[in-house]
Amino acid sequence: MSIIIKALTHIYDKGTPNETVALDHIDLEIASGEFVGLIGHTGSGKSTLIQQMNGLLKPTAGDIIVNNLEITKGLELPKKQRKKYAAERKKQLIEVRKKVGLVFQYPEYQLFEETVEKDIAFGPQNLGLVESHVKQRVMDAMALVGMDYETYKDKSPFELSGGQKRRVAIAGVLAMKPDVLILDEPTAGLDPQGRDEILGQLKTLHDQEQLTVIIVSHSMEDMAKIANRLIVMNQGKVVLDGTPKDVFKEIETLEAIGLAVPQISYLIRALNEKGFALPDDIITVQGAIDAIQNVLEKRAK
Repeated sequence: MSIIIKALTHIYDKGTPNETVALDHIDLEIASGEFVGLIGHTGSGKSTLIQQMNGLLKPTAGDIIVNNLEITKGLELPKKQRKKYAAERKKQLIEVRKKVGLVFQYPEYQLFEETVEKDIAFGPQNLGLVESHVKQRVMDAMALVGMDYETYKDKSPFELSGGQKRRVAIAGVLAMKPDVLILDEPTAGLDPQGRDEILGQLKTLHDQEQLTVIIVSHSMEDMAKIANRLIVMNQGKVVLDGTPKDVFKEIETLEAIGLAVPQISYLIRALNEKGFALPDDIITVQGAIDAIQNVLEKRAK
């Protein structure tokens, strides 16, 4: 499922003294099956952008086309003329929200049922599925996030660890069987072990299910490990868009907007200043280890 965004603009409190341009003529295309990291400082427009992708926010201007459905159709027209498209747009939004799953930051705060199974089942039940199909979706979703059904189904979600709660919340979205999974800071507030577990599970999920995954993150190290494409935002605009290796080469650009590259990139730059001649596109610890060993072996000869 592809997402095409054309000249997308979103202005909060338009026409008031508090008017804020959150998105400024964004043009993007996200292809089916991509694993995208969306990075930028607080206030750069990331969260506003992802809420446009399944119609939770209406843009001030521009177009959003999700799998050939133009969910912004008619919004640019005067209010009286919009009515012509209102019913069509409502139907399209229902379809889009079934296929584009959005997991908000700290999703465990949205858990509310007395058991894990009931919480995950809430979405599929609202689709009108029969009980046996709902149960199968719950079991499948729990398996996808690495939770054994029999072990966790009757537990209260509020008795679980932070990482486990996060998995239950993600499973609740996966039970709707989306084609696109969007997550806003999915590792926020987790300890290192919980963070690594969630990221590893998301990477496995992407690889096995061929989902389109979009993650909003502040962590350059995390995105270097798992994303195939990075989109960097600043002041409502896209300033960089490419592979992690290409984006993290732009150290000066990233630092100019208050971001940093993975620490390993700074190490590689420092070693090259000492004459190591390492590739400048190394962004992971293992990549650095392999390259340094290669240089040392050549010097030993």
